[in-house]
Amino acid sequence: MIRRAALLLIPLALGACDGARRQANAPAPTARVRTAAATDANGVTPMAQRVAVLGVLNKRNGIVKRVALHPGQSARWRDMVVHLRACEATAPWESEKLTGAFVQVDVQRPDNKAQRVFSGWLYKESPSLNVVEHPVYDVWPISCEMTFPSGPAAPAAPVASSSRSSAKKSAAPAEPPAAAPAAAPEAPPSAAESNAT
Repeated sequence: MIRRAALLLIPLALGACDGARRQANAPAPTARVRTAAATDANGVTPMAQRVAVLGVLNKRNGIVKRVALHPGQSARWRDMVVHLRACEATAPWESEKLTGAFVQVDVQRPDNKAQRVFSGWLYKESPSLNVVEHPVYDVWPISCEMTFPSGPAAPAAPVASSSRSSAKKSAAPAEPPAAAPAAAPEAPPSAAESNAT
């Protein structure tokens, strides 16, 4: 119990010290929590050694906090606890870039019981895919630091083509002669004309 409380307080203390001197758009505070870049047999950073940086917004006062967590760690702000379960980023050679984090958000109710308000993947590049719907708090992923095995080279930029063609131009087809407008069909007699007789 004491060890768990200490683990919850470490990110909070780090965030409180750094929050006073760092603005919301400053670089992420990952240098302190980064471990040696170990990789598994496939050359990918094991999940426990990845570092995710999450942004948390308190909508009541507009304060934005950043916290760096390893999967399995949690951070607390007043009546909210954010649990990071996993983070993932696409490899550099993949065409679509995504950075995601599996996050669980618990908020303390007035009866002092925690209520899970969100559990799922959040994506930095597509925040509308999954949203923390809470009237007070908002959470989003900023980055996920991990290594990848050496893979294929990054895709090259598309080659710009010139607008000139080396093919011979063919003569434009002759336009067909304009057709004479068709005679308009005769309108049927109106009701007034037929009643006049």
